[in-house]
Amino acid sequence: MAKRQKHKNTAPKVVEGVQQPNSINEAAIRRFKQKRRLPSVEELVEKILAGHRVTLSRALTLIESTRNDHRELAEQVIEKCLPAAGNSIRIGITGSPGVGKSTFIEAFGLMLTRLGHKVAVLAVDPSSQVTRGSILGDKTRMANLAVDENAFIRPSPAGDSLGGVARKTREGILLCEAAGFDVVIVETVGVGQSETAVHSMVDFFLLLLLPGAGDELQGIKRGIVEMADLIAINKADGDNVLRAKQSKRAYRNALHLFPPKGNGWNPLVASCSAIEGTGMEDIWQSTQNYRKQLKESGFWENRRREQAIYWLHQSIRNTLGERFYGHPSVQQKLPDMEKAVKQGELSSFKAAKELLDLFF
Repeated sequence: MAKRQKHKNTAPKVVEGVQQPNSINEAAIRRFKQKRRLPSVEELVEKILAGHRVTLSRALTLIESTRNDHRELAEQVIEKCLPAAGNSIRIGITGSPGVGKSTFIEAFGLMLTRLGHKVAVLAVDPSSQVTRGSILGDKTRMANLAVDENAFIRPSPAGDSLGGVARKTREGILLCEAAGFDVVIVETVGVGQSETAVHSMVDFFLLLLLPGAGDELQGIKRGIVEMADLIAINKADGDNVLRAKQSKRAYRNALHLFPPKGNGWNPLVASCSAIEGTGMEDIWQSTQNYRKQLKESGFWENRRREQAIYWLHQSIRNTLGERFYGHPSVQQKLPDMEKAVKQGELSSFKAAKELLDLFF
């Protein structure tokens, strides 16, 4: 029987290859940490006043943040920028979904930048009530305006704030003004709830409507129409031209049924086409006539002072709400209270009183 041959060194050998670099990019980490470093108040204010748009975006992010250190920094920046704010015309734009708000704002904004104005758009984006997510697609819908060097677009998620309006929009207006933007446009979600909040932070309120009166005219909320300083019939092009003229006449007649505004301004009705870019100059001229009339009568500054007082009280309510729900004892007791109210064991009023007593 043949002897088996012994095979030597049959075990696998380790062959040295090319030495691999460290999987952790330490230089990138250092750059990331430097980028994440919170800038000083002086650094932020100096760059905002110089019109630095990246710094303006960063400051607006601090305003929207829920971190205490971010909020404190943002508040200091706002106070420092306040003397340079207030030199713009603030225009609120609302209208039901599908009326063409984003298309109108882009056409309107491009017309203004061609005239030499600097335009900031604060567009409040609807947040999902299920996921709390937000698309933030306004820069996509306003692609041409987004790349204009004299324009600045800031979409903000509406979140849980009252009426779908981003809570810090008013502070955002002040920072945009300090950065040199002389026209600030605030776009509402257009769900019928945010208009009051936006109206309380702008000078001029524009309501966009579609051609075709009749049932649509009956369906408009009276309060929204009463707030409007100008009604613009959008999409007045193509086959809609005749319907737009009819709607314009119908809305103009309807405005006579409303009580006159206390500031002496008579609301106007105009027609426009955001796609064709027509009617934009007339709408802009109306805002200028409005500003001239109200400044001459003293209502302009008086209204801004009243708005500042309104937002003083709103800030108090917001801060109290945050501190109440953030209180450890309230957070611990609230689920039990909600369960008791849901099961009918406790009234809502009694539960609220007990929680408030616990907080105070």
